Amino acid sequence: MPTIDEKTLRTLEYDRVLERLAAYCAFPPSVEAAHALRPAPDRIAAQQRLAETREARQLLAENPSFGIGGARDIRSALADAARGKMLEPAQLLDIKSTLVAARRLGRLLQRQEAEYPHLAELALGLPPSLGLIDAVNQAISERGEILDTASARLAAVRRDLKVERDRLLTQLERMVNNPQVAPYLQEALVTQRDGRFVLPVRADFKGKIKGIVHDQSASGATVFIEPLSVVERNNRLRELQLAEQEEERRVLVELTARVAENRHALESALEALAVVDLALARAKYAEALDAIEPQIIPLAADRRPQTTDGGLPSAVCRLFAARHPLLNPETVVPIDVVLPPGTRALVITGPNTGGKTVTLKTVGLLTLMAQSGLHIPAAAESEIAWFDAVYADIGDEQSIEQSLSTFSGHITNIRRILEQADERSLVLLDELGAGTDPQEGAALARALLNYLVARGITTLVTTHHPELKAYAHATPGVVNASVEFDLETLRPTYRLTIGLPGRSNALAIAERLGLPAEIIEEARREIHPDDLRADDLLDEIYRQRDAARQERAQAERARREADRLRNELAERLAAIEDERLQVLEDARRQAGQEIEALRDEIKTLREELRRARQPLEVVKAVEEKVEALEEKVAAPVRREEAPLQPVSGEVRLGSKVVVRTLGKEGVVRALDGERVEVQIGNLRVRARRGEVALRGVQQTDDDRPQAVVHQPSTAVRRPPSAAASPGIELDLRGHRADEALEALDRYLDKAYLARLPWVRIIHGKGTGRLRQAVRQALERHPHVASYEAGAPAEGGDGVTVVTLDL
Repeated sequence: MPTIDEKTLRTLEYDRVLERLAAYCAFPPSVEAAHALRPAPDRIAAQQRLAETREARQLLAENPSFGIGGARDIRSALADAARGKMLEPAQLLDIKSTLVAARRLGRLLQRQEAEYPHLAELALGLPPSLGLIDAVNQAISERGEILDTASARLAAVRRDLKVERDRLLTQLERMVNNPQVAPYLQEALVTQRDGRFVLPVRADFKGKIKGIVHDQSASGATVFIEPLSVVERNNRLRELQLAEQEEERRVLVELTARVAENRHALESALEALAVVDLALARAKYAEALDAIEPQIIPLAADRRPQTTDGGLPSAVCRLFAARHPLLNPETVVPIDVVLPPGTRALVITGPNTGGKTVTLKTVGLLTLMAQSGLHIPAAAESEIAWFDAVYADIGDEQSIEQSLSTFSGHITNIRRILEQADERSLVLLDELGAGTDPQEGAALARALLNYLVARGITTLVTTHHPELKAYAHATPGVVNASVEFDLETLRPTYRLTIGLPGRSNALAIAERLGLPAEIIEEARREIHPDDLRADDLLDEIYRQRDAARQERAQAERARREADRLRNELAERLAAIEDERLQVLEDARRQAGQEIEALRDEIKTLREELRRARQPLEVVKAVEEKVEALEEKVAAPVRREEAPLQPVSGEVRLGSKVVVRTLGKEGVVRALDGERVEVQIGNLRVRARRGEVALRGVQQTDDDRPQAVVHQPSTAVRRPPSAAASPGIELDLRGHRADEALEALDRYLDKAYLARLPWVRIIHGKGTGRLRQAVRQALERHPHVASYEAGAPAEGGDGVTVVTLDL
């Protein structure tokens, strides 16, 4: 069980990462779950979360609108129901909407369990509808009104209410239209006051109409009188209204009781929806970061060779093109943090604002993200060790309230870390030994590093003490690293170099900024000659390395240009070959037409000779020559291949490729010898290796992996000139067996000529007779290499996927 150090989480700004993650959540429970996200309890659980994020990314790539649409935060409603408080119609509608969303989500993920097993496992927490969906639909409309169908009594009361209201209004309207009453009315209408129907009577004539006065107008000119003749009907109407309200309340109380009865199941549904939505949010955040799924490596079990003399495990850290997730992706400089085998401590030196602290935060934050199930902004094949705890001492630790200086604050925090850290921890220390006398600070820093290394604790530190460079060089298990500084621009490059300490650039910078030369020279004389020679040696190493980097970048550019020219030449040769094939095809078509005309003439000549009773041997000889010519014309024209070398790259699981025969992009899901299975949207395509073009990773000028698209390799054999495609599906449902087999044979011939790698035959399940007939025909068909039943998402036994023998 890992130790979660909340202070470290704040120091590394993990909470800001969670804020950005929460922005992709769809409703409050998942937002709260995002803010509460912490590293997984163990490596297996972390890998489970990473797999959920990967599947969610695949699902959203195929169905961008997928989500938990309709789910609501019903926790307050569930609490009210548990306390016995009657729920309002709007609350019940929210519960119904949440159950509908849960049911839809559960069904969809269960149907696609083969493609998304981890997400389907999350959906197991989604309960059935519990009968509440139908109950609410029967009782409440989408506008929140109680329906007549809510209960038989409510329907009866409302029928009586309507009849009574109609009778009352009819009686009042007769009074309004009565010539003896109309002169006394302010207006010829029926209105309501206090829920009772009344007539607007002029104040001067209020004694002319016997009844009960309920109200008067603001001016006093009108009084609203309920005539005595309708008092009984008004009373009856009011009784029915109260009965309606009582029955509506009874319906709501009954529904509330059902909600309270299923409260725990509803809470489980809400929690499962939040977990699925959080996985979708992780996927969306990963896409926004252009992140990858990291490999989490155990500290000891899988990497025993990476140990130092003491036998304690050393950590695996291979982060390529790693980027801090909170920095602007347009301007952030990616760094490679690759610890050599046996490394227990990395000492990073370099100028201020050069990126030392950002390096520490990047490693720490990416470690926490990976352990939390978040994909990390780095290049493919990045790996990181599983740590049971991460501790960081970064930034200004001074505290006015506790009367602590910066140095005291750091030491207090480091003491706390030393008490808790062990060999399965990652410790990040910024500006080790700073804030006090340089000599004492350096001595203390060396002692701390000795202590951490002896205990086998993986440690990354930054420092300005030059003594630690020599310490790292001389101590097994400790490695130097530095952030670079460009003396031409007087700006840091933010690149991290592992294996070399940082250079002392103070004199060079002072000289570039125009400080008098005599001061520079005097300063040089004050420096020990050994230190000057060491700096000169470092300068030479950096110059040689920069030269090698430039040469490598130039060679890489030349290789890419050669690949481009090779592809361009291949395309030109292919176009020429296509034109040649078209010319030959046209010539063969024309020859075929002429041979057909010649056959007609021979047939006519044979008939004439037969009628003339002349020998037919001459005609037979001509026919034999025509048949030989016809065979020659019918022979297929083969495409001639250009002897070009393939573009570099290797197809692997997860590689992005282009299926050349289909012109579609996808992701490699399985490899079987020379066969490749590619996921294209919802379909899985089987093709030969030579029929796919790789989308790979290639080094750029600054040695950082960048995604590039390889053009189709021209060394791979091109298929013969393809005919028009008949489509990748043939639907035989509804056909008799003989009709279906005839259509199947014609379709397979067209698919073979179109060079389709695979096709789908839809025959349905039914009795299985058509499926059996189709598969028996496929067994002996010359164009079929293999066949198999479709995947569940493709139709299962109702579909046969056929791989053509190209």
